[in-house]
Amino acid sequence: MAKRSLSSLSAKDLRSKRVLVRVDFNVPLDEANHITDDTRIRAAIPTITDLIRKNARVILCAHFGRPKGQVKEDMRLTPVAARLSELLQKDVVKSDSCIGEDASSKVAAMSDGDVLLLENVRFFAEEENNESNFAKTLASLAEVYVNDAFGAAHRAHASTEGVTKFLTTNVAGYLMEKELQYLQGAIEEPKRPLAAIVGGSKVSSKIGVLESLIDKCDKVLIGGGMIFTFYKARGLDVGKSLIENDKLELAKELEAKANAKGVELLLPTDVVLADNFAPDANSKTTSVNSIPDGWMGLDIGPESISTFQSALQDCQTVIWNGPMGVFEFEKFAAGTNNIATTLAELGSKGCCTIIGGGDSVAAVEKAGLAEKMSHISTGGGASLELLEGKTLPGVAALDEIA
Repeated sequence: MAKRSLSSLSAKDLRSKRVLVRVDFNVPLDEANHITDDTRIRAAIPTITDLIRKNARVILCAHFGRPKGQVKEDMRLTPVAARLSELLQKDVVKSDSCIGEDASSKVAAMSDGDVLLLENVRFFAEEENNESNFAKTLASLAEVYVNDAFGAAHRAHASTEGVTKFLTTNVAGYLMEKELQYLQGAIEEPKRPLAAIVGGSKVSSKIGVLESLIDKCDKVLIGGGMIFTFYKARGLDVGKSLIENDKLELAKELEAKANAKGVELLLPTDVVLADNFAPDANSKTTSVNSIPDGWMGLDIGPESISTFQSALQDCQTVIWNGPMGVFEFEKFAAGTNNIATTLAELGSKGCCTIIGGGDSVAAVEKAGLAEKMSHISTGGGASLELLEGKTLPGVAALDEIA
């Protein structure tokens, strides 16, 4: 069912209202506690500025790191409040705790258009346990709930799901709405041909998404370390490449399923090998049929890149999740970089290109092509679960469009 969005609430609906906004501010910090990538903070700005413009009282709720229910000084949201204040060009007050006297008094002191950032919600174990009384206390700070944390929507936590039981208005923020529009739209009502490019090191982490995509796609292109499990299942030698021996039967089943459904399942025909796992390793390119002992595959080869590029040319929707090789090592980044460039070119011709979270996002950003993609997902696990067709608790809990 389609979910209500913040766009359905007018300035009249929100004026002077206390609005609890779940955001994903789990950003990387360096050793000096400086934010090294503020993408997730910037992604929440449209929702926050809309609420400010509508004269709401904006109470932001976020997690940071994995404090496991304990107060950890190095996991406070202080650097986030400072960066958010710069981006909004207005003061952002931060509470010392997400519930309790300090949080309550700071909420009570708010005026219309003010922004308050509650301290790390995971300082309480009750958050991840979705404890009802904790959710009720958190919800009591507000009158309206907005979930804009797509990256945490696959978790049934107090701040993503529990609070909705105690508030009567629960809507999606603009980032959440955009994520659902692109990711659900690509799976449920895609412009065809629909292709999925699935990479990464292990079949085991992508089983659900591969099965689901074979059901829905016209073409599935597989790269990354997981290809060697497929090759071994075919009876090929893979040298010392990464394989999952307990997934060999599954690899055979996935190939058979694609064949039975008439889905074009493409695996690389050549690979770039290394004599050890290092950026300066000796390397050579070979056919997948002749991988020698003592060598490991770390990227797809030039012939495979060309085959993949040709297969994508007529596609109207492409979903990409997972790199083609060890792109962090320059010597083994060609496959991933070429796919990124190809998607940027397809996007300029009207193809809908969706980067489905995780390492693919890092690869696209490293290549400087993020702006050329139709949509870059902010959720890793959440993106995968949505593509698998799973229900996300944080989405299910929101109000449906009447």
